[in-house]
Amino acid sequence: TRGGIFMYPVDAKCRDKGGRLRLLYEANPMSMIVEQAGGAASTGRQRILDVQPTHLHQRIAVFLGSKNEVERAAAYHAEG
Repeated sequence: TRGGIFMYPVDAKCRDKGGRLRLLYEANPMSMIVEQAGGAASTGRQRILDVQPTHLHQRIAVFLGSKNEVERAAAYHAEG
């Protein structure tokens, strides 16, 4: 495998919403597929599948891809 990453981090436009992708309809399904394929899925702070929803249309930051790429992006995200 060659790796790669898909990211939707929190930015100034979506900071008040918590992210761009909806947890239950977009982030969780993609996270399940990526993790079953041997990759990783993170919010930049925790594993997406460990996030407990607080409301139906909750939005979160998303980092999906190969484990080493997601870990590196999460480390950069946590620093800054």
